[in-house]
Amino acid sequence: MMSDSNTQALLERIAEALDRLAPPPHAASSLDAADAFVWQAENRSLLPVQTVARVEIGLLRGVDRVRDILLDNTNRFAQGLPANNALLWGSRGMGKSSLVKAAHAEVNRERGDVKDRIALIEIHREDIESLPALLRIIEESGRRCIVFCDDLSFDSGDATYKSLKAVLEGGIEGRPENVLFYATSNRRHLMPRDMIENERATAINPGEAVEEKVSLSDRFGLWLGFHSCSQDVFLEMIDGYAKALGLSVPPEELRRDALEWATTRGSRSGRVAWQFIQDLAGRLGHRLK
Repeated sequence: MMSDSNTQALLERIAEALDRLAPPPHAASSLDAADAFVWQAENRSLLPVQTVARVEIGLLRGVDRVRDILLDNTNRFAQGLPANNALLWGSRGMGKSSLVKAAHAEVNRERGDVKDRIALIEIHREDIESLPALLRIIEESGRRCIVFCDDLSFDSGDATYKSLKAVLEGGIEGRPENVLFYATSNRRHLMPRDMIENERATAINPGEAVEEKVSLSDRFGLWLGFHSCSQDVFLEMIDGYAKALGLSVPPEELRRDALEWATTRGSRSGRVAWQFIQDLAGRLGHRLK
């Protein structure tokens, strides 16, 4: 039989566990504090981000088609019209997460009142299981929000994808009307190829086993692909950054140095272009704002 002290300790542990499960009472109202937040899963709260690390949408080169699609989708969502969850997948460094942040800023540019602006909420990959708690907070607030997960993927044995799958489409509650989910990934189906092949090899019904996992990406109405850029597009990125930042360098010298930089990195991408521009600005004594 439990002693009084043991009973008290057990009750305290249960109370602490319930406190962790319940969102703090100020969580919903805190959505008015900023236009961007980071979800703190451990205490079910939202950390306001006053200055988002982003680039202007006009500086994103080589992604014109997907830029226009995502911008249109985000605009429709902000206006209360039907819009789709979006999966931005493909080559590293080609501006997937930059485009999400830039589209969010662009849509909010003409919206003065906070109640008309959409909020961008970043959720970390390891916190996906807490997504239902976040959605309850957003639904209660009434503010239109984009929940954004950067570099989303699942490895063998990871079952947390089921939480996301239910939230996106399949759950009994469904996705709240005032929420969109945007994710970036290097994998089109959010899992490595060997994981898919292993499912086929070991399952009693290989087709059903693979379908269970691959169908997660089907929950995204938009699949926007990002691919490695050509030399011409890379140089267009360099030229655009240099002009926007007021870096005065002879065109031939800029082209030569940029291509040499890309060769030493072994790739051409928006990220590599920006890294070169940062190095160039530093050498010129130019401060980036």
